[in-house]
Amino acid sequence: MNPTVPLRNARIRTLLGLLLATAALAPLSATADAPRSDTGHAWQAQVVRISDGADARARAAAITDRLDALGIAWQVHEFESDGKRGRNLVATLGGDAAAPLLLIGAHYDRVDVGHGATDNASGVAAVLQLAQALQAAPLAAHRVKLAFWDLEEHGLLGSRAWVAAAGQEQPALYVNFDVFGWGNTLWMMTPDAAHPLVDALRRASTAEGIGLQAGQEYPPTDHRAFLQAGWPAVSFSLVGGDEIAGILDVFAGRPPLQAPKVMQVIHSPLDDATHLDAQHVPAALRALESALRTWDGTAPAPR
Repeated sequence: MNPTVPLRNARIRTLLGLLLATAALAPLSATADAPRSDTGHAWQAQVVRISDGADARARAAAITDRLDALGIAWQVHEFESDGKRGRNLVATLGGDAAAPLLLIGAHYDRVDVGHGATDNASGVAAVLQLAQALQAAPLAAHRVKLAFWDLEEHGLLGSRAWVAAAGQEQPALYVNFDVFGWGNTLWMMTPDAAHPLVDALRRASTAEGIGLQAGQEYPPTDHRAFLQAGWPAVSFSLVGGDEIAGILDVFAGRPPLQAPKVMQVIHSPLDDATHLDAQHVPAALRALESALRTWDGTAPAPR
């Protein structure tokens, strides 16, 4: 997530500072104490591997090592924006060349403090887990690519550069992941409440016992680069359902009734792997995979 734009407002900066200074971080369930599937173990291990990277190059290497292990081809897309150089990673899962494109992504860069485990190694690891499932059983009607954005924390520079690239293909849908670190609720940014993916996800999340909150109110992150270009996009976080109202309050400059855990962790020295909780990650990813497959079924199969 990128609070830099709203945090230019001095009132919000002051509010967030007070939250961090006065609120005791609520202890999260220790992942080691919670039952976990192989998906939960793999997700957590990947978050640790990425967040251990000392810089963007090391974080990128953790991602490409995993893609290599899965046999997924990838490329580096270098860019320069606002006087900064960055490297997006784009991987291809395959599919019929005539099929519309589903793009799934997350930013891998971090701020200078902390390890960027929640923001956003957690989202990157979710993309890698979902990619493994879609590689094993490909979608029928869409090609799939993965994107790992650089310099999100500097103003969504990586995703904006990719969208602006000459001749870049517009995806049928971009699905973003940012802050996927704990909690029992899938938080979905969607500009269209009637989008087929929303209904599919309501049914899938109910079946998996995961909460869902879908709507337009959501913190700024890479989905905005696509929406501002007029391209369809949604974004997902996995957080505690009781955090969402407080997160929105902070971004709107209002004092929250309860200090949200997310705002205590991200962009701070606390953002390391010790605050992750994989308990609901497997169910959340199953719900997302199921919903994407249902959505895929609404599109005509390539000829």
